[in-house]
Amino acid sequence: MLRDITQAVARANSLESALNILVSQTRIAMATHCCSIYILEQQNLVLSATEGLEKSAVGRVSMPLSEGLVGLVAQREEAVNLADARIHPRFKLFPEAVEEEYRAFLAVPIIFQKLVVGVIVVQQPEARQFSENEEAFLMTLAAQLAVVIRSLKHKAAITNVQHQVVFSGVTASSGIAIAHGLVLGGTISLEQPELHCADIESELRRLKHAMQRCSDMLSSISQRFEREKSADVASIFTAFQLLLDESSLGGEYAREVALGWQPESAVSRVSLRYIEQFLAMEDPYLKERASDIRELGQKVLRQLIEPGRLEVDPDKPVILVAKEVDATLLAEFPRQKLAGIVTERGGVNAHAAILARALGVPAIVGTEDILSADIDQKLLVLNATRGQLLVSPSPAVIEEYQLLLDADVEKQKQFSAELSLPSITTDGQRIQLYLNAGLLSGIASEIAEGADGIGLYRTEIPFMLHQRFPSESEQINVYRQVLSAAGDRPVVMRTLDVGGDKPLPYFPIKEDNPFLGWRGIRLSLDHPELFLVQLRAMLQAGGKSNQLQILLPMVSNLDEIDQTLAYLEQAFTELSRELNTILVRPKVGVMLEVPALLYQLQDVAKRVDFVSVGSNDLTQYLLAVDRNNPSVSSLFDSYHPGILRALKMAVDDCKHYDLDVSVCGELAGEPYGALLLVAMGYHKLSMNQASLARINYLLRRVSQQDLSELLIVVLSQCNGQQVRTLLANFLQQHGLEDLVNP
Repeated sequence: MLRDITQAVARANSLESALNILVSQTRIAMATHCCSIYILEQQNLVLSATEGLEKSAVGRVSMPLSEGLVGLVAQREEAVNLADARIHPRFKLFPEAVEEEYRAFLAVPIIFQKLVVGVIVVQQPEARQFSENEEAFLMTLAAQLAVVIRSLKHKAAITNVQHQVVFSGVTASSGIAIAHGLVLGGTISLEQPELHCADIESELRRLKHAMQRCSDMLSSISQRFEREKSADVASIFTAFQLLLDESSLGGEYAREVALGWQPESAVSRVSLRYIEQFLAMEDPYLKERASDIRELGQKVLRQLIEPGRLEVDPDKPVILVAKEVDATLLAEFPRQKLAGIVTERGGVNAHAAILARALGVPAIVGTEDILSADIDQKLLVLNATRGQLLVSPSPAVIEEYQLLLDADVEKQKQFSAELSLPSITTDGQRIQLYLNAGLLSGIASEIAEGADGIGLYRTEIPFMLHQRFPSESEQINVYRQVLSAAGDRPVVMRTLDVGGDKPLPYFPIKEDNPFLGWRGIRLSLDHPELFLVQLRAMLQAGGKSNQLQILLPMVSNLDEIDQTLAYLEQAFTELSRELNTILVRPKVGVMLEVPALLYQLQDVAKRVDFVSVGSNDLTQYLLAVDRNNPSVSSLFDSYHPGILRALKMAVDDCKHYDLDVSVCGELAGEPYGALLLVAMGYHKLSMNQASLARINYLLRRVSQQDLSELLIVVLSQCNGQQVRTLLANFLQQHGLEDLVNP
């Protein structure tokens, strides 16, 4: 019964239809006289469908949460089961509903991610308590249908242009944009008719010409990014070119034509066959590779069906909305016309997300149900920093966000004016600000704008943008470019940190709990043949300078450090002999992410030169919260007092054992976080380039002494919200409240 009702409701194409199906089938399944559903609309519960009450009351009966038994259920967020509802003090009769005959009352809340969506009610004339089985049935049904009803409610609300609707996604590239939506759904279908051809030779030539045009287009885009020194982004398009090769999909297309199929049918058959195979795989990143096959197939089909390139050039800047946005489309899209990106699918490490960050375009991914709503040409506000898309916002909201945008531009000018000045507190404490980097594009200009060096270079990004492990020479070339871009300033290179939310397309890792699994240094040590290549490449890139430092991710025990140092010594000895030269031994550090290492810093200090605190993972593991899981994301709190005390203990122990320490997690780039870290005694902070000027401006206006006094009060708080309130008050007292991001 549960399955049948859920499937019937899910198939409905409107909220009204779904709710009518729900009350009708639930009434039959539970053999009750009446079933009704109330939907929460702006803090009022509105009767939205019923079987048993007066139909004309639908939409007319409405109550605040403080009134009636239905309001009590929503208020308490728990079921209410009464043998005779009339004797309950919260009972309220609505004459227009004509429910005088009903006494037995059972209602349960419909809750989606802690928020009440509505209440479902069953009633009977005779006074009796509904059984535990009946109550359990209704609660299970409500839980199963919460996401469906929430989705249909969104879809219904979006059709009313007067009513603002908010969609939530995952931040892929931060920022704010105001523009009309451009929904792209006009891609050529891969499902082409299966037609045979009469002249195989001429059809092979047609296929070859289409693939050549496609290859030329990809080559043009790739060369453009190479000219802009974005070799890592260019490699995305080089990978598509490789798929067109005779030894890959290109050869498969040709073989199908040789069997007598038309080129359109051949491309369709090959693409759909491989897509099905990839989608059947359990590894999420391998599933994502199916989109590469689909994308390439559609490119070739477009050249077969509509020869020439697809031109997308809207009149005004737009927010691009699509199920998925492929990297090629982003590269072709006129940059001055692309205000933002919203996708229903995709991860923060998908090619399109990486490219969005490289282009500096606000973007959110994983935005549920966005394509089920009619938002093409509607005015949108994208707050990618908060992972929100506002559809049909009111003039007041638009004005508010426009003011935020204008103010942010002015603030950035103000912050940037001081970026060349050193970060020194008002009482003389020098704070070194470093850059977190992954893409090559822009490092040279970013590092020239005030950073003291690169505090974290994520070497996994080049690995993620290849279709295979990059060779030693390829890695040397990338690492040398990074070191060269930094001038004579230090560069901390983290060894390969994949696994968890950063899988490689060509090295699938299937795990039930990847964040507690095979990732970081664990993977590198299990594959010394790959690890030694990376260490050799780093040492050769570093050469005879003292610029390079090597950082080890996800270290959880001392043996991992000892094994790594042994491999580093092996690589150093081999290269010294092969190159007949003396290389400089780089400093070695470990990421402090695994809580156990907090209690072994004395032993760590005997082995390495420095520690870099990864606040994101350390918070995740201390709070036992998967930061990428939307169901528990609200529990991920970097300002939890327990986290702050752990960070304070870490810096105190590092100083005690004469171990250099820095922070490279997201916390360092947040105004509140930077204040607390400096208060604790962290004097090296590494952050994204966008945060650099803001944090420098902030720290030049506060004193170490004031921060130390603030920290005493902060560490005595009970929760993260109390901590934020104290920090907000501190900024306000110093006239710096505008530094907090909108």
